[in-house]
Amino acid sequence: MGAAELHAKVQAAFNAGDVDALVALYEPDARMFHDDGTVAEGVDAIREVWAGFTALGGQIAMTTRYAVEAEEVALLSNSWTFTMDGAEVGGSITSEVARRQSDGTWRYVIDNPYGVPTS
Repeated sequence: MGAAELHAKVQAAFNAGDVDALVALYEPDARMFHDDGTVAEGVDAIREVWAGFTALGGQIAMTTRYAVEAEEVALLSNSWTFTMDGAEVGGSITSEVARRQSDGTWRYVIDNPYGVPTS
């Protein structure tokens, strides 16, 4: 799997409301930005972020902008939109760092879903 496949996995897990699958995409000590610029540290804190977001009940659509792999590290970005009841209510352009695991899968090390707001 290439690092860009993380985006498809996030989208599928989010739209299924599967917080466990979302959290499984992060290394244990990963960091994830909140929309206010503070940072959630570790998978327990990241679980809280995703649980709150998925509880809203909308859908997310993600389009990969780029995924550049260098050995075991990748820099990624996607453009995402969040819709509720058919109306777009949020979105952003991300900035992400992922690392290839020993089994060949990729996990997030740093995830900033709110790099550049689009709405």
